[in-house]
Amino acid sequence: MRWWHLLLLPATAYGAVVLWIALTQPRLLYLPDLPARDLTTTPDQAGLAWEPVRLATADGFGLGAWYLPAEGADTALLFLHGNAGNRGHRLDSLRLFHDLGLAVLILDYRGYGDSEGEPSEAGTRHDARAGWEHLVGTRGFEPGRVVLFGRSLGGAVAARLAADLAAAATPPRALILESTFTSVPDLGAELYPWLPVRLISRLRYDTLGLMARIDVPVLVVHSREDEIIPFAHGERLYTAAREPKRFLTLHGSHNTGYHLGRAAYRAGLAAFLDALRDRPARPR
Repeated sequence: MRWWHLLLLPATAYGAVVLWIALTQPRLLYLPDLPARDLTTTPDQAGLAWEPVRLATADGFGLGAWYLPAEGADTALLFLHGNAGNRGHRLDSLRLFHDLGLAVLILDYRGYGDSEGEPSEAGTRHDARAGWEHLVGTRGFEPGRVVLFGRSLGGAVAARLAADLAAAATPPRALILESTFTSVPDLGAELYPWLPVRLISRLRYDTLGLMARIDVPVLVVHSREDEIIPFAHGERLYTAAREPKRFLTLHGSHNTGYHLGRAAYRAGLAAFLDALRDRPARPR
């Protein structure tokens, strides 16, 4: 019995950890309070004109968002941010896309910033769709004039929206995936190799599985030094994407790659957007 007890103790401890991970998955992925949930900055602090927007999702939640017009812009960008913080932490990126001549709508997922509800995989799908409907229905942009941009978790959300729009025969202009994972189980299995992540994961965000269903120009952006989502994820997404597609390599960590080497980052985005202008948009 003593030997059984010796085996039972670590087995019980391991089982408790597995159970805890299984039950707290959303808390591990969604980090609206890191570094803070409160909105403490607005686009005017970056010298940008903006309008506050309140979006309504199909399942009844109100989302906080900002619309940033750009003079003479005929193309808009739907900005879907990562799993931490809120839209107020993305002013540098908003400035960049504005300078590239795009109108921008950035929203906070449910449970983030001043948005209602609690985040979930199904919820972020509704949230992205609400942003799309605002640009197309309220702002009057043609579907073929809206670029979807997602960073980190936002890339998975953007890919899901792009696949949904393809199924509805209203594809966007293009899809940009920056520092995005292939799927939550793939990433979790790499981060926690000692856990049966693929068996217990209730969150999927299967970005890789969606790529074959997305028939618009794709830009994959990833840093070789990304310590959170390995570079190989970006490579696999690029390989799975349909033509036309481009890959932009960054340098720096997961959260600094787009700051370091900013000139090359901006040039890569500009080249992709310029190529879109030379490629006729699909009719509605």
